[in-house]
Amino acid sequence: MIDYALTLSEICRTPALGPVSLALLPGEIIGIVGPSGAGKTTLLRVAAGLLPPDRGTVHLCGAAGYAPEAPVFPPAVTVREVLTYYGRFHAAGAAARRALVRDALELAGLAAAADARAAALGRADLHRLALAQAALGGRRVLLLDETLSGLDAVARRDLCTRLTRLAATGVAILLAARDLTALERVAGRVIVLRAGRIVRSGPLAALLAERVLEVILDGPPPEPPPGFRVTAAGLETPLAGRTAEAALALCRAHRLAVRASRVRVKSLEEIVLDAHDAAR
Repeated sequence: MIDYALTLSEICRTPALGPVSLALLPGEIIGIVGPSGAGKTTLLRVAAGLLPPDRGTVHLCGAAGYAPEAPVFPPAVTVREVLTYYGRFHAAGAAARRALVRDALELAGLAAAADARAAALGRADLHRLALAQAALGGRRVLLLDETLSGLDAVARRDLCTRLTRLAATGVAILLAARDLTALERVAGRVIVLRAGRIVRSGPLAALLAERVLEVILDGPPPEPPPGFRVTAAGLETPLAGRTAEAALALCRAHRLAVRASRVRVKSLEEIVLDAHDAAR
């Protein structure tokens, strides 16, 4: 029997979500993507217990830590004081709390900013502090809302590395992200939401292995062959279940003047957009 870190079974939350089911393994990072209003934040908040579902069940192995998209902390309080306050819920003694705070600072890369006030923190350090708070006490499930979004390249890489290290210790991470490039660095599996429902999901490696044939034509076609769509340069078609040679033969059968062609892999952005459009 598989021991999941988090399972959601037929979760519904009117009007933004459902029904949605998923299972998250220990050490796994699942990325949740989709347009604004797709239900990503609602899904995370239901999983965290901050919103009750109208229907369905949530099962957690232990407690979950939640980091919101726009974390807010008292401006006059230092990073260390924020974590010490929340540490009271995880350890009874002062020495144990100090150890928890030290570990959280190291985990999130905030040791150098421990005595900085929250008002002085930039966006990246605010997200680091939210991550440290969520992971405080060794929580084994993290629910992160846009933790990697809106950051500069250096901060994004650093946080990606830290999330990967956490996963390597068995921490399960459910991560909503607009930044698909960052998600490609960390996620093992991706779920695409649209209007509160899962419209596509799968291992990231399998999704990014999907190939597309691009065909450049001398002129616009009167009508594309079956399975092709018109682009600015000519045509393109996914190569699922057929070879490039077979697809080009179909173009020739339609008497299209093919100037050139190439095969490329789909980007995660294309996969998300295709899933979104197909669900309309």
